[in-house]
Parts: sequence; C-alpha cells; structure tokens
Amino acid sequence: MYEYLKSLHIIFIVTWFAGLFYMPRLFIYATEAGNKNEMECKVLREQFSIMMKRLWYGITWPSAILTLIFGLSVLFHGNWDKVVFDVSGRWLLVKLIFVLFLYVYHFSLHRIFKQEIAGIYRYSSNQLRIWNEVATIFLISIVMLVVVKQSLSFVWGLVGLILFVLLLMSAIRVYKRMRSNEFKSQK
Repeated sequence: MYEYLKSLHIIFIVTWFAGLFYMPRLFIYATEAGNKNEMECKVLREQFSIMMKRLWYGITWPSAILTLIFGLSVLFHGNWDKVVFDVSGRWLLVKLIFVLFLYVYHFSLHRIFKQEIAGIYRYSSNQLRIWNEVATIFLISIVMLVVVKQSLSFVWGLVGLILFVLLLMSAIRVYKRMRSNEFKSQK
C-alpha cells in the first residue's frame, strides 16, 4: 500500500507543479495584453481569464490538496514521522520546510489570480517572470533533498541553490534585454 501512496503523491506533485509553472505565464500574458488595442486586450484577457480559472480550480488546487493528503499518508505509513527530528531525518525536516514555503507561494499565486480575475494588474510582466521562477527553485531544492538526503552537505547545497538563483536572475535579465532590443527593432 505504501508504494501506491508514494506513487500517487508523486503524480499529484507533478500535476501541481504543472499548474504552478503555467499559472504565472498566464498572468504574464494577461498583463501584456494590456499593451494591445482596447478590443484585442478585452478578447485576450477574457480568454486568459477562462484558462486561468480552469487551470487553477481544475488542476492546480486539487493537485495541491491531493499532494498534501498523499504526502501525509506517505509520511505516516512510511514511519518518516518517527525520524523527522533525528539527525538522520534532518533532510526531511528541511524538505518539509521547503514544502511549507511552497504552499505559501501557492497562496501568493492565488492572491494574484484573484486580482487579475477582478481586472487588477498590479505587477509588471518582468516582476511576474521573476515570480514564475520561484517554483523552479522550490522544485530543485526539494528534489535534491529527497534524492541526495544525507549525502548533501548543507553548505554546498546552499551554495548550489544561491548559484542557481543567480543564474536564473541573470537569464531573466538577458531575456528582458533581448525583448527590449526586439521591440526597438520593430519600431
């Protein structure tokens, strides 16, 4: 039974992350639709609103809930709850802290979702692009902790994570410059 619970947990992690990755892209597209003429903006934002609602309520939220349910099942059926505060389970404790922050990130996306559905676009497309990468950072951190466990030095893991974040931020800046040059050449 444990292996089935674990499999379901992994499946719903994948579908949850699919929503966490795609939802900010839809926020970006809806925000950038504001640069179009009034008619085009209205049509695009209506379509993105439909897509956001289906993704958020049809995939992302149910997957987040099922990930939690099956994750707790794996925790208790696998007796991981008995080692979470031991030295040998320190990786699991750190992973659970990352998961807690991942749910905080999920709720932040929910807040942005509610704003954009209400027609409030508070964030620039560049800010949303940066926020979009937060899920990637969580994914890499959590997977590394689960796979490498005790072999992963906390210091080297932290250094690797910081370097990865710096690489992501650099890539976002390069992309922004490329888009800016693209728009200048079109004018």
